[in-house]
Amino acid sequence: MSVQTTPTASTGQTPTETVSPLRRLLSGSVGRNLGLVLALLAIVLVGALTSSNFLNFDNALVILRQASIIGVISVGMTFVIIAGGIDLSVGAVLALASVVGSLAAIQDIASSSHWIVTVIVALAVGTGAGLINGVVIAYGKVAAFMATLAMMVGARGLAEILANNRTLVLNDRDFVRAMNVDVLGIDILIWIFALVAVAGWFLLNRTTFGRRTVAIGGNPEAARLAGIKVKRHTMWLYALVGLTAGIAAVMILGRTTAGTSTHGNLYELDAIAAVVVGGTLLVGGRGTITGTVFGVLIFATLSNVFVQNNLTSSAQAVAKGVIIVVAVLLQQRFAVGRVKQNRLRPAGQTPPSEVPSA
Repeated sequence: MSVQTTPTASTGQTPTETVSPLRRLLSGSVGRNLGLVLALLAIVLVGALTSSNFLNFDNALVILRQASIIGVISVGMTFVIIAGGIDLSVGAVLALASVVGSLAAIQDIASSSHWIVTVIVALAVGTGAGLINGVVIAYGKVAAFMATLAMMVGARGLAEILANNRTLVLNDRDFVRAMNVDVLGIDILIWIFALVAVAGWFLLNRTTFGRRTVAIGGNPEAARLAGIKVKRHTMWLYALVGLTAGIAAVMILGRTTAGTSTHGNLYELDAIAAVVVGGTLLVGGRGTITGTVFGVLIFATLSNVFVQNNLTSSAQAVAKGVIIVVAVLLQQRFAVGRVKQNRLRPAGQTPPSEVPSA
């Protein structure tokens, strides 16, 4: 039950609403993640009721394996969107990195030394492409949408040229074996996703890099006045999402044993959808890695339910569209509610939903 407080003569503040501890908890990241957990459980329940094989451990591993590559990209995308940006090029950058890593010259070097060369090249291509995006956006003052759209077209076109419109087969058996090994009975791709998610969570919640990212997304000008080098930080954010695209390229090379310009088609949309459903505001200033992971799992589980029930990919697309629209509508409602709270809040009081969470 909320209680109205009266303004004092000394402060002259307008009346504010006393928030109960439970409401404060539910209005923060715990409440948002609880909603995602309930949504995921609802999808799991539907899958269990409609398919006898859905709850098998092997099927759970299939869901996690399918979620792993998009999940890695989504972690990087979370940082960019929290900062108020967007990256439409991650799918094309993934394709370019996979092609470069599969070139005959790179394979020859890897075969004469170590398969880690393939990994390093793919990561370097992804990070380099992201760095170019960051420089163009931060220092060239080009809108993120246009800059990354140009990179999306250019990177995929370059991948087609380098591959000569062919699929480049990866012949390094050691690399393929390393990328298909099971650790404690769990696919290495799932472990990579887990490690990237944990690293992303730590970077966002326990470092100044994460705090600066949130500050830039909340108010870039205020962040600049506070001493944050906004342009340089923005550049590194796009390098980070490029790095995650490079990691995803290594993963897809290991799974398909081939590099092609068609890899990663529409992955950028899947990643953005997972981030938005996970609770990250498209306008920036708020988001969590935990929410993004749940967003990825929701879409991966939903796709598995459709496959288990022999439903078409078109039906999957419609369901995804509905989920995205609902998520955006909820975001808008939250944004309006936050504005109303800020109007009623005394100056200098921190909103309960914006208190940094553990």
